[in-house]
Amino acid sequence: MNNNRVINIHQKTLDDLEFSTVQSQLSEHCITNLGKESALKVVPFSEIEILKRELTYTNEYLSSFDNDNRIPNHGFEALTKEIKLLKIENTYLEVNSLQKIVSTSLTANTILKFLEKFKEYYKNLYHLSQPIDHTTNIIEQVDVVVDRFGDIKDNASPALAILRKTITSLRTKINTSFSSALNKYHNLEYLDDIRESVVENKRVLAVKSMYRRKVKGAIMGGSKTGSIVYIEPETTLNYSRELNNLEYEEKEEVIKILKELTDYIRLFLPLLNQYQEFLIKIDVISAKAKYARSMNAILPEISEERCIYLRDAYHPLLYLTNTEKGEKTFPQTIELADDARIIVISGPNAGGKSITLKTVGLLQVLLQSGMLVPVHERSKMSLFDRILSDIGDNQSIENHLSTYSYRLKQMNYFLRKCNKNTLFLIDEFGTGSDPELGGSLAEAFLEVFYDRKAFGIITTHYSNLKLLANELPYMHNANMLFNERTLEPIFKLVIGQAGSSFTFEVAQKNGIPYSLINKAKKKIERGKVRFDATIAKLQKQRSRLERTEQSLKENEKKKQSEADKLEEINQKVQKKLESFQELYDSNQRLIYLGQKVNDLADKFQNNNKKRELMSELFRLIQIENSKKKKVSAKQKRVEKAKEAQIKKEAEKKVNLIRQKKKKAKQKQKEKPLPPKPVLKIGDRVRMHDGRAIGSIDEIKKGKAIVNYGIFTTNVNIDLLELVEVKK
Repeated sequence: MNNNRVINIHQKTLDDLEFSTVQSQLSEHCITNLGKESALKVVPFSEIEILKRELTYTNEYLSSFDNDNRIPNHGFEALTKEIKLLKIENTYLEVNSLQKIVSTSLTANTILKFLEKFKEYYKNLYHLSQPIDHTTNIIEQVDVVVDRFGDIKDNASPALAILRKTITSLRTKINTSFSSALNKYHNLEYLDDIRESVVENKRVLAVKSMYRRKVKGAIMGGSKTGSIVYIEPETTLNYSRELNNLEYEEKEEVIKILKELTDYIRLFLPLLNQYQEFLIKIDVISAKAKYARSMNAILPEISEERCIYLRDAYHPLLYLTNTEKGEKTFPQTIELADDARIIVISGPNAGGKSITLKTVGLLQVLLQSGMLVPVHERSKMSLFDRILSDIGDNQSIENHLSTYSYRLKQMNYFLRKCNKNTLFLIDEFGTGSDPELGGSLAEAFLEVFYDRKAFGIITTHYSNLKLLANELPYMHNANMLFNERTLEPIFKLVIGQAGSSFTFEVAQKNGIPYSLINKAKKKIERGKVRFDATIAKLQKQRSRLERTEQSLKENEKKKQSEADKLEEINQKVQKKLESFQELYDSNQRLIYLGQKVNDLADKFQNNNKKRELMSELFRLIQIENSKKKKVSAKQKRVEKAKEAQIKKEAEKKVNLIRQKKKKAKQKQKEKPLPPKPVLKIGDRVRMHDGRAIGSIDEIKKGKAIVNYGIFTTNVNIDLLELVEVKK
């Protein structure tokens, strides 16, 4: 790729692709006013080398969000007014301006120091900061003069120190002399009950009107009623005049100090300009990174060859709007290369043709403006000298041009500018005129663009343009998929096949009489109808295949998920079986030991030989210990805990089984018995637990005489059950 090429993207293209909305959204991510202003002026770069650097700046800043080395805060107050003042001789900066300069210097130095420290992480941002001096001279010099509260320090100059010392002394004298006069006149009862007040920031005596001539001093005013006169005592008055003179001298000295400090800072004027420009730049880069994060944007591979491969690409504005609403955005995958330079997208309206076109255009403009794009990481893009567009309603009211005239004017511009380094985007190509003539002219334009090896995407309803795309080797048809039954859009682009406009199908869906549709079909060429019908049929088949493929994929995922679950259950069952086997073996060993001890106890009961008993027990313990592995106390504790856990689980399960059995028995008991039949003489019966059947000869006092043929027996009626009622 020739890096000396000049890129020039026309403002109309930016307007067509709604780039101003991107600028506005980008500015919202800035934290300074100057940054916001700069973000609103972001446009595609004219030089490839600068563009590539800008992309790396944004990508590096984006990476800082995901690691521990976050770039420090870059917020600052604009120094525009201060920089203007510094350019004018004999001006001086006020303290708040000095504080702003110090704050900006601290912020800039913090970032410069950080980028120096982490230059391996942020290589390109470090190079961006390299031309700027890292110096604390301004900060130190201001710190000598101004304290942290924003006041000029007493030791800012020897003269100021003496003046302030004298002023402090004078204020003490004023207070002392005032207190003396206050006590004197209070004792003489010349003062009102309030005794004193403050007038023009000076303490004054509240003298009763009748005694005003007896108090020496300057009258400073009186009360509304006239009963009180406010007088500054004579001694205090003399000191106050002296204080006013000293305060004036102090003010002059402060101005002198500020002028000297401003003259010093004036030497750093180029550096302050650099600081401000650098921080504005960082603010815009930061905003681009935040904007990228808001839509999961990345830096795709920038190819030196001419190609665009956008995988799972989202329209940025649509993605952000839908995300805010909680709605889904459909991504598109589209590819342009030397062997597939132009794509002709056809199909019915409201299927997403224009959005696909705008997605490609806006992503290209974003990339060429140094911004990251919401695509899959395997995507690939190259840079174009020009992006030409003709999208939307192009009727020019100002120039009194019809849509078609305006479009022809646009096509003329395209013919002048279109070359192999151009990407052109045309929506509804050829519309605005007679379909036959407009279509022919559009075909001629498209052939010129094709011959000039330009890259482009167009949307159209014209059959002749679909046929042209089918005939030329480096031009391809494409369509947006639709549900063949409901004619609802699926928002998926399919390359290699033209799309039907579904003109008659849509008309039928919207209730237009079938007879009228047939009449319309007869009025146009039979071949064209058949061509459109064939395309529609193929599109429906493609749509069905897409759905089948999706369904198969979902089934495969579901089966895999079920297989994983079964495997997990199998492993759990296996572990439990092993645990229960261990518990069973342990219990069997304990039963065996219990039997052995029981045998020894019986033997001891018979022979009463303790020594023999102890010997047998000792031998039994030795045999058992020899079977055990040597384990540490810690391992024993772990094994015991494990065994206890297994026992607990086993007991839990046994308890559950017992509870179930108990509940079943309870239900059995609670189950109401069927009503007993009333037995009568002659009924054939048998005992509840017997097999022999006899007949009742007589019933008396709850007992029945049952005749079994060979013998008779007297039986309680409750013990008999009916076999057959007497007929």
